[in-house]
Amino acid sequence: MTSMNRSAGILMPIFSLPSPYGIGTMGQAARDFLDFLQAGGQSYWQLLPVGPTSYGDSPYQSFSSFAGNPYFIDLDDLAADGLLEPSEYQNLDWGQPDKVDYGLLYAARYPVLRKAVKRLLAGPPADYQAFLSENSDWLDNYALFMAVKGEYGGVSWQEWPEGLRLRQDKALAGARARLEDEIHFWLGVQYLFFRQWDALKALAHQRGISIIGDLPIYVALDSADVWASPGQFQLDEDLAPTEVAGCPPDAFTADGQLWGNPLFDWEKMKEDGYRWWLRRIGFQFRLFDVLRIDHFRGFDEYYAIPYGDKTARNGRWKPGPGLDFFKTVNRELGRREIIAEDLGFLTDTVRKLLKNTGYPGMKVLEFAFDPKNRDSEYLPHRFQRNCVVYAGTHDNETIEGWLESAPPNLRGYAKRYFQLTRREGWAWGVMRGAWGSVADLAVMQMQDLLSIGAEGRINVPSTLGGNWQWRMLPGQAEGRLAHRLLQSTLLYNRGPAARKPGRAGKKPVKG
Repeated sequence: MTSMNRSAGILMPIFSLPSPYGIGTMGQAARDFLDFLQAGGQSYWQLLPVGPTSYGDSPYQSFSSFAGNPYFIDLDDLAADGLLEPSEYQNLDWGQPDKVDYGLLYAARYPVLRKAVKRLLAGPPADYQAFLSENSDWLDNYALFMAVKGEYGGVSWQEWPEGLRLRQDKALAGARARLEDEIHFWLGVQYLFFRQWDALKALAHQRGISIIGDLPIYVALDSADVWASPGQFQLDEDLAPTEVAGCPPDAFTADGQLWGNPLFDWEKMKEDGYRWWLRRIGFQFRLFDVLRIDHFRGFDEYYAIPYGDKTARNGRWKPGPGLDFFKTVNRELGRREIIAEDLGFLTDTVRKLLKNTGYPGMKVLEFAFDPKNRDSEYLPHRFQRNCVVYAGTHDNETIEGWLESAPPNLRGYAKRYFQLTRREGWAWGVMRGAWGSVADLAVMQMQDLLSIGAEGRINVPSTLGGNWQWRMLPGQAEGRLAHRLLQSTLLYNRGPAARKPGRAGKKPVKG
């Protein structure tokens, strides 16, 4: 990467960590995972977005670009802080240990958090008011948004009464008075999230681990972001989208992909110096050391689909903000470490934008082995240093699942290329190819270290149900695995000694 030496990391969502309480959290299992990364010679822990999830459970469709996911708050740590009694949560039904049951989690987690927040607010810590003040530019709107959403049964803000939907002063003042206790609950939840997050991040830096975050380019329509700042988006006078985001039809999807996110009003954003985006990216660097920006192509040109269409067939490409946007980010926030998710069909203008920013793009090995194209840019022998190599991402099969399901000619090509054997393990052979490449950073999925098959896949794009659920079992990230990982890391000179001194220990950036 542009400012890092040769290094390695692991992609592991927080929700996939082990815990007895239905989902991975920022508690002891996260601390144990940092120990595993350190023992394995890793320099980075890459996460998926950590915001509160909405319907569908996708971390890429969140109620807020700023808030933290309440599910990630560790209950044992709350008990250690005197905010819970073990009997209030340990004997509840949290589901199976190998996958997240979001319906069960929703029903069980919030009553427990309400007890913790009640105790928190009975004697707020010394830094509580400072937290509220420092984050008021997003936190006040988020807490009000969640309180009103609860009052109206969870429906989208577009279905709220007109006064609230249009953010009329009288309606907002009435809601703040009427829902005062509920607003304080959501404020308290965010304090607890960020207290645990800051402690975990500080520990990561002590272990020599930097954290890579993931920023979706778009925000959800039903979010505090759009409700609080409708003028930043392409909405009509009734605050309904005029067009929405997606991808055009291709060889894999005849109807394209209809994401449904509202599109940015880039012209208006440019007029005020992209202030909304600067707040958003600046805050992400309060959380993370490095930021992966999803769907980088959308900054060059974006696909706009008429609102109300059932498919993406009728969309059209429109110009994005281009290099001017990233020059503004660099000027206002300083040069930050950003990874560009540049996957998919890339035009010459996208490639030029990537080159001009200097950001490293992504290389995914599972995309490299089309027997009809022996010159794929995803083949390791074609890499240049300034890139990040993945065997697969959260949207792909695990390595074992990919090779098991691949056509025989593709599988044969990959096996010959990496000289795969069952004795070494297919997953480890492919990862060897990534670690041995010239890419500055190599990031592997935890499922591949465990040689897990298709059952370990995180997400199948454009499908509902069964996604975002995989969890590692207790004891799987153990010493022998860390030792094997360390040997590969050192063999290919990707260990901590290859990093620049003091890289991970720098003070977190405040948003």
